[in-house]
Amino acid sequence: MCARTALRNSFWRIPPAGVFIALIVISLTFLGLVVLFSASQAMHSDPTVLLRKQLIWLVIATLAGGFAMIVNLAALRDYAYILAGGAVLLLVLVLIPGIGVTVNGAQRWIDCGPMRLQVSEIGKLGLLFMMAHYLAANRRNLDHPLRGFIVPCGMLAVICGLIIIEPDFGTAFLCGAVGGIMLYLAGLRLKFLIPTAMLALALFSVAVYHDPVRLQRITSFLDVEGNRSDSSYQLWQGILAFGAGGVQGVGLGAGRQQMSFLPEAHTDFIFAIVGEELGLVFTLGVVVLFMTLFFVGVLQLKRAPDLYQYLLIMGALLFVTLQALINIGVVTGCLPTKGMSLPFISYGGSNLVFMFVLTGIILNGFRSWELPALWRQRQL
Repeated sequence: MCARTALRNSFWRIPPAGVFIALIVISLTFLGLVVLFSASQAMHSDPTVLLRKQLIWLVIATLAGGFAMIVNLAALRDYAYILAGGAVLLLVLVLIPGIGVTVNGAQRWIDCGPMRLQVSEIGKLGLLFMMAHYLAANRRNLDHPLRGFIVPCGMLAVICGLIIIEPDFGTAFLCGAVGGIMLYLAGLRLKFLIPTAMLALALFSVAVYHDPVRLQRITSFLDVEGNRSDSSYQLWQGILAFGAGGVQGVGLGAGRQQMSFLPEAHTDFIFAIVGEELGLVFTLGVVVLFMTLFFVGVLQLKRAPDLYQYLLIMGALLFVTLQALINIGVVTGCLPTKGMSLPFISYGGSNLVFMFVLTGIILNGFRSWELPALWRQRQL
């Protein structure tokens, strides 16, 4: 009975690295709520409207993340293809008129009563489990042209291709990057990976060239100041926000850019509001927190019991940090404009839930990897 009680107590114990990551996520989420409250005061007559909606999503995200933290990852592996199949089905359904909801020229959402589901977030989750399971199951066949190269690359291409059709080039690029890194970490030879990556980039470039909106974003990125009153207006206003904020910021609620000067100030460009109102110290702090989250997670990967869990946790870390770096790169003018939110901080429900699920998966891995060591310790 004593041994059973010890094991049950250890089940709920999260190692220090997991607690540290949880504190980072809590800090970023709290910062997002504060900035959203500030933005609400200028955008709506009710200064709490965005905050209240985000708090509802936060409750849902916390429940989803909590479930992801306690579910048996090893047992969930058996349902990887079912999850991926469901994700592909949703990615197809969202393209059907009458089912998918179009916003700003992109058909990415499905109405679920009072809420909208961004199906590409489910696509990311399906991709993560599918790639981790397949690559772990076929790790000895990665030299085989069909099973080790064509099949996993084909699965990756299906999900990325469906996301591009929506269109959502930023998410497709993110999925391709995470999938490619997982292929490399699983042991796929560079003689296969490099030509495939070059081909994927070439096809991606062709798709961008034939999409007037995305092509304009590229040309605007190359000459931001010359197009500042037209196609580069949003990016230019974001840059002005950082300049106005300086080191210390102008203060919460005192920012000028949130007063309808900066489009999507509370979603894709919320990092610019952080820079204007809270200053360089907070923007650098956000970058440091995301990088710390990644490196703390990577240091724990050496304890992964098998390739499946190694790839699963690594993929989750990559989805969080790469999305953050892409968003920050866009807002600071280092990358072309993409409709991608800043994890844990931007307003929006689907991505917040997805990010909390990823956090739950990461903490789940850390907790379950701790169990054998704790069991031995309590037996002594």
